[in-house]
Amino acid sequence: MSHNHNHGIGNYNRSFAFGVLLNVIFVIIEAVYGILSGSLSLLADAGHNLSDVISLLLAWGASVLATKAATDRRTYGFRKVTIFAPIISAVILIITLTGITWEAINRFFHPQPIKGITIIIVAAVGVVVNTLTALMFIKGQKHDLNIRGAFLHMAADAGVSLGVVIAGLIIMIKGWLWIDPVLSLIIVSVILFGIKGLLRDSIHYAIDGVPNGIDISEVKKYLMGRDHVLSIHDLHIWPLSTTETALTVHLIMDAEQLDNNFLSNLQIQLHDRFGIEHSTIQVEANSEENNCLLKKDSN
Repeated sequence: MSHNHNHGIGNYNRSFAFGVLLNVIFVIIEAVYGILSGSLSLLADAGHNLSDVISLLLAWGASVLATKAATDRRTYGFRKVTIFAPIISAVILIITLTGITWEAINRFFHPQPIKGITIIIVAAVGVVVNTLTALMFIKGQKHDLNIRGAFLHMAADAGVSLGVVIAGLIIMIKGWLWIDPVLSLIIVSVILFGIKGLLRDSIHYAIDGVPNGIDISEVKKYLMGRDHVLSIHDLHIWPLSTTETALTVHLIMDAEQLDNNFLSNLQIQLHDRFGIEHSTIQVEANSEENNCLLKKDSN
């Protein structure tokens, strides 16, 4: 039984399109003001924001590919790309944060004042742009790793831009040049904490680990509690994508005849109770000699 959840992906097409457009415009503005003001930091941040546009496009492309129909060579279609996209996104973000950390450390030894009110204003615009984009993905990021990757990228940028604004204001008022690298390192630490979970979950999904929120012991308990089910083996639960889950299992039963409604009802219950959209169930008769080749790998 397979329930298509691709309509959920479609709901984010506008968010991705608006997010990409908004950030492309902001990158152009940053680059222009960076050239006009002679600010290397603004030009560098424009390059950093361009990497976020790439990450948004990556997540968007993965979501679109996931809707493509299955083929004889790709029997599950391209759903799995939604799992690889956040891994790539997390790696890009880590590389970016490494650059910010390196720059912050350098500024401890070579303090640089924020160069004028222009940079603070542009950074403030960045806070607004990145926060608006992040808010468009805040609901979906709780249930979809691909959306979470996009959300973390934009939230990270909002944090970095906010740090520039705060540091700039403090430096202008107090003259504390050390506040800039300190705030940068604090922001990097917070972002890395968020990325850790994203990267861990993405890798777990990539190696077909049991999706978060599903307790396999509860699934076993439920299956064993069905009428005429004596035992189960070869139970596997894995993610087809960041939003869809699959299950395969063999049931050994004592019933002489089996009503097909038993299987369809079981599939419906697995979906409603555990969120498993695609379940494949093999039924085997109870006998002293069970020749199933997969029984030796019993669950």
